[in-house]
Amino acid sequence: MNSLPVAIRTVRWMVRDTFRQSLATKLFWVMLALTAVCALFCLGVSVSGDAPGPQHPDQLPVYVNRLDLPQIGWDKIRQDALAGTKRDDAARVGWEEAKRLGLKGFTLADAERTGRDELLRRRMEAVTPEETARVGRETVEKEGLRIVDGQVSLGFGLHTYPLRKTREAAAREVQLWLAGVAADTVGVLLALLWTAGFLPTFLEPHAVTVLLAKPAPRWALLVGKCAGVVLFVALHATIFVGATWVCLGLGTGIWDARYWLAVPLLVTNFAVFYAFSAFLAVCTRSTVVSVFGTLLFWVLCWAMNFTYLRVTAFPVEGLAPLSAFLVEAGYWVLPKPLDLSGIFFDAMDAGAYSTPVPELDAVKQSKRFQPELSVLASLTFAAGVLAVAAYEFRTLDY
Repeated sequence: MNSLPVAIRTVRWMVRDTFRQSLATKLFWVMLALTAVCALFCLGVSVSGDAPGPQHPDQLPVYVNRLDLPQIGWDKIRQDALAGTKRDDAARVGWEEAKRLGLKGFTLADAERTGRDELLRRRMEAVTPEETARVGRETVEKEGLRIVDGQVSLGFGLHTYPLRKTREAAAREVQLWLAGVAADTVGVLLALLWTAGFLPTFLEPHAVTVLLAKPAPRWALLVGKCAGVVLFVALHATIFVGATWVCLGLGTGIWDARYWLAVPLLVTNFAVFYAFSAFLAVCTRSTVVSVFGTLLFWVLCWAMNFTYLRVTAFPVEGLAPLSAFLVEAGYWVLPKPLDLSGIFFDAMDAGAYSTPVPELDAVKQSKRFQPELSVLASLTFAAGVLAVAAYEFRTLDY
């Protein structure tokens, strides 16, 4: 008998069975409901006002928010207030102030400093908010910067905050939080938690012995089940990104196609850790071990990823060579969830409106960040762990 067609049919059947299981356990509808909530949130996002377009294609996109103009004007007036003050005048005012307060032991330097502070206080007392705003606007326009005047509304107007840059940047900021934080961290962990029971339930003797009696290779059963779970999550990731992209586009008028890069990154992040969950399921056949073991493993990988970036970006004095080797080896062997988030951060050009992780940003600036090798190493780990799980499953007795 040709085993390859049998294996292909087995994998295909296991994928279909996984989707059937997700419908039977109502997990499909739970994840769809969460997507609907996020889509409704995106539909309630709107942006009013915007920065004017550049007057020249080569003009640098430097922005100043309208709400920052009073502070800029205040700083400018404060800077100019003492521009024409002579040292003798400052010293005279300082001596007068010291005499009024009954202070003794003043030096000439103390008198000058005290006099300048007193003169500044007197001159700034008469400055009005309207004047600071006017001076701030004149200062910004003189520097050739662009003034942003608008706001972002969330929850159909329940909460608003000033528009910091452009309409496009505001929309990308929401997308970054949805895909880079909500989906890539919380969503992946929830997906691992909710799907961790699929394999242990499948591997129970009363369920799997029926399949083992058929002429299908065991590895195909395991690979098919894992592929089914990954495809199930990939489907929901596509629905999530598509629904939030459409609703955010309808609310803001911004249709940024780079947001779709979240789909392969989310699926890759989930698949890597689900391979470890499959390994635990084969070894223990316990849903509890699969759930908590995978979550603890995710924390370990995140900590190792962060430690490597920290040590690479800011070398630690006195770090033993063995410790440095273990950190390096752990980074390249284990999955790298922080790196995947950084890749999406760069794809969305988020550095223009959000603060990156300092350690990751420092490694990028030093040209030592290798995103392609990082993703390849994570996928290699997943393939290796899944191969070990398939071998273990093949040797199990039922």
